[in-house]
Amino acid sequence: MGTLTGHESGIELTTIYEISKILSSSLDLNKTARDVLGVLSSHLKMRRGMVSLVQPSGELHVVEATGMSAEAASRGRFRKGEGITGKILGTGVPIVVPDVAKEPLFLNRTESRSMVGGRVVAFIGVPIKVGRETVGVLSVDREMDGEPGNFEADVRFLAMVANLIGQTTRLHNNVAAEREELMQRQHRLQKELQGKYSLNNVIGHSKRMQEVFAEVHQAAPGRSTVLLRGESGTGKEVIARAVHYLSPRKDAPFIKVNCAALSETLLESELFGHEKGSFTGATQERKGRFEMAQGGTLFLDEIGEVSPLFQTKLLRVLQEREFERVGGNKPIKVDVRLIAATNRNMEEDVAKGTFRADLYYRVNVVSIFLPPLRDRREDIPPLIEHFLDKFNKDNDRKLSITPAAMEVMLKCNWPGNVRELENCIERTATMTRTSTIQDVDLPCQQNKCFSQVLQHYGQAQQVIPIALTMPAASVPQASMGDAAETGAALDPAQMTERERLVWAMEQCGWVQAKAARLLNLTPRQIGYALSRYNIEVKRL
Repeated sequence: MGTLTGHESGIELTTIYEISKILSSSLDLNKTARDVLGVLSSHLKMRRGMVSLVQPSGELHVVEATGMSAEAASRGRFRKGEGITGKILGTGVPIVVPDVAKEPLFLNRTESRSMVGGRVVAFIGVPIKVGRETVGVLSVDREMDGEPGNFEADVRFLAMVANLIGQTTRLHNNVAAEREELMQRQHRLQKELQGKYSLNNVIGHSKRMQEVFAEVHQAAPGRSTVLLRGESGTGKEVIARAVHYLSPRKDAPFIKVNCAALSETLLESELFGHEKGSFTGATQERKGRFEMAQGGTLFLDEIGEVSPLFQTKLLRVLQEREFERVGGNKPIKVDVRLIAATNRNMEEDVAKGTFRADLYYRVNVVSIFLPPLRDRREDIPPLIEHFLDKFNKDNDRKLSITPAAMEVMLKCNWPGNVRELENCIERTATMTRTSTIQDVDLPCQQNKCFSQVLQHYGQAQQVIPIALTMPAASVPQASMGDAAETGAALDPAQMTERERLVWAMEQCGWVQAKAARLLNLTPRQIGYALSRYNIEVKRL
């Protein structure tokens, strides 16, 4: 074996410098390996270079190669001890094959080398190590031009390159392991947070509901009275149950009373109980809801509906934690946590004097506001899927919903909130004859939506009379079409609501959307007005 000339030593030194810069420039192992092989090919005329690395399966795969096609490189797979490359992996020592055509162990698995043609091809392979473990193989071909190769120098040089690749591989593996650990930690934290800020039987992935869940988890362990506030149908009873079952009182009773459903006399008897003979029909002693909830939670729904007189009695119970049954005079001590709910504006009721301020402060200790469904629309799809699954189980059906129908429901305003959504799903699913709910199956697409009817009625009573009686100065003289419709030429100052509606439709070519803008109404309002006044829409 010959020694290197000064020129060759300079080339190798320059090559090592270039390779070290490449390997330190990026953590993308495939890219850096590809660039290293390119440098070896251009500087030292080493052909068909391959970087093979051990995969999780234990096999050695070619990850980057030069001088061969991607298809050929993909065939470069070896098990430990298999062929020359597998033998380098197994032994951890370099191997040189001076002529691959004469080596029976050489597999040429990539089929990138021509074994005929008379040209001698030498194979040089060195292990890539991380510490003492062999994690890959760096191999190159040299096409011999009739002169003996300096394989000792080649092996020594490639071993230095492989050592640099091994250090980069170690760094890459460390970074990948740290990233995997961070991902797993993040996943655990997300699961913990999801578990922390979620409630059984309550669907809410939106930011607003996550805030509600966090407040419930914060408030549940204490003894403070909780006031749940929000529109009708937002799920106040479900949240009240969640507060109870997350509290230390979860094994005690959860008792609920709808204050709006009972008269003042019945509510007093229902909450406090009564003694035998205290009133007609009281044939025996009866415990009230406060006694039944002993040690647990009492949920007073619609607390804003109780009468001022009963508010005084309720205030005493909350202050003294004791009460007397109807017709009795013996004080009864209770240990009950109170959760109240209302959809009313309590502050406005206090200002009007319809709700006692002292009771308001007693009840409004911890307030949790439940957002309306229109403010958390991202929760609508999972709610729809939940209610549809429930319907399918209850009715032994396999209904699904199309994206178009889902889109329509996402755009609805849902004044009745989750309760209305559930009713809509059940009504639509019941009346759907196929196995898929289409957008045309929805009640709102057939002008059968109950909330729309209620909304139109309320808006028509309040908005339409105002919108249709604008100052006469802004109304032009009636056209001949108006006269034909109303039976006479009209003075704008004397236009009725029906006449002005006809005039607006005439002006806009009987296009309802344009007429709505002219009258400062919504299309729903003008649609209701046309129906209310029995005006037939002309088709022009």
